[in-house]
Amino acid sequence: MAFQKGTLVLVDYTAKVKDTNEVFETTREADAKSSSLYDANIKYQPRLIAVGESWVLKGLDDALLNANVGDKLTIEVPPEKGFGTRDPSKVRMIPLRKLGDDAEKVSVGDTIEIDDKAGIIRFIGSGRVQVDYNHRFAGRTILYDLNILKSLDTDQDKIMGLLKRRFPLDESKLKFEIKDSQVDIVIPEEAMMMEGIQVVKRAIANEVLKFVNKLDKINFIETYNKAKQEPPQTKPVEQKAAEAKPVQPKAA
Repeated sequence: MAFQKGTLVLVDYTAKVKDTNEVFETTREADAKSSSLYDANIKYQPRLIAVGESWVLKGLDDALLNANVGDKLTIEVPPEKGFGTRDPSKVRMIPLRKLGDDAEKVSVGDTIEIDDKAGIIRFIGSGRVQVDYNHRFAGRTILYDLNILKSLDTDQDKIMGLLKRRFPLDESKLKFEIKDSQVDIVIPEEAMMMEGIQVVKRAIANEVLKFVNKLDKINFIETYNKAKQEPPQTKPVEQKAAEAKPVQPKAA
């Protein structure tokens, strides 16, 4: 039976540009290493997707609505359902001096930010630089090699999946307890000081309330323990005696 809109699924995939075979995203460690994408700081694991909720490119989203658990698919996503078609008006020539101190450091292919917009340098010459503000893969057809591993159907699985999506931690460190129509979620100590933690908590609350229908309240629990104080070290009596200076007798 095909997935319904809002179904939470775990997928394993590798995405590449069709005409160049350039791999730009993968959940598989082996593919990351073979494509020079490997990052030791990234935990490669299946990705959680809410089907039909625009968490992924539209072309991939549409294909998932007609898929089932266990399917192994090659999905072709055209530009209009992927990163968009190329817009010539987004390619502009600007004076090289506008780059300031970076003018002599940049080269063709670099991504730079000008006027709060990111663009790719396509040409440098005659004191000018051509900047392309189209998405890097605009106009390209994208291929997904994808395995659908699991559908998260129980409330426990849904909440754990949503927590793992926001907290890149081992599952053993993610704790929660469902109590009737509310859930207590323990914020892991490792996440308490992470950047944007309040935004992350709001996102978790929104997603859990949306995808777990029985819940109407989220409680976040943060626990802070008093730092342990080491007891003062005392020296053995023998050592104290050895260290004591002898008293010199007074002269008569």
